[in-house]
Amino acid sequence: MNERIFSLASLTVLELSPPQMVDVAARAGYSHVGLRLEPATPEEHHFALVADVGLRRETLARLRDTGIRVLDVEILRLKPDTVVADFEKILAVGAEFGASELLVAGNDADEQRLTENFARLCDLAAPYGLHPHLEFMPWTDARNLEQAVRIVESADRENGAVLVDAFHFDRSGSRLEDLAKVAPSRLRYAQLCDVAGPRPTDMAEILRQARNERRFPGDGDCDLAGLLQCLPADIPLSLEIPTVKLLEQGVSGLQRAQMALDKARELLARI
Repeated sequence: MNERIFSLASLTVLELSPPQMVDVAARAGYSHVGLRLEPATPEEHHFALVADVGLRRETLARLRDTGIRVLDVEILRLKPDTVVADFEKILAVGAEFGASELLVAGNDADEQRLTENFARLCDLAAPYGLHPHLEFMPWTDARNLEQAVRIVESADRENGAVLVDAFHFDRSGSRLEDLAKVAPSRLRYAQLCDVAGPRPTDMAEILRQARNERRFPGDGDCDLAGLLQCLPADIPLSLEIPTVKLLEQGVSGLQRAQMALDKARELLARI
């Protein structure tokens, strides 16, 4: 059995620069990291890896020194006015870091156009060895597992995949029986966290929780055992667990990364 890949996601330690994040991942015992090449929101603090050659060089040096590898890069948004060819520089940087997975959000209500742009992105990403993953999130235009699978299958590209995030799986009301039917080739990595309490009726509150207030695996109400049993065996797990309250209480990035990994390993040992 292969050693399970655990990757530290940017959102877990968003305050850290990429070189700091690589150091933290190495010290905490991860094998991989995910790098945020494009900010998820205009407001978030962003380290401009694509534009800043010096920062990129420093990050690459830190990766070499620690032996940490890059699993995924994020986050590209497919919008109504997206010109997919404009993403080429970002894909080239992702390939420079050795990433194999690319996180994509669907922000286009025209599902046909979204599907066509996803297919174009897959074609553009293929020479770089990247696999675009459409991540379903209930506030986007790829709202749930069912819709994300439909778009990826309709795009019909070998390197197209669906990203399952435990938070969005829960909050979108997606179903384990549907996940069990997804072709394993479409599921190349997953994002693991836990979620507390019933699903809010207010989408703004769901979004706030997603970005600020997730739980470490096993500390919430998700059926994570059921989720993992429906995913391919030994699928790489990206630990994406923003805990802004802990950050505000002075819990360091290293401590939070370590807590996330320890809890994930405890969960897997139980199941």
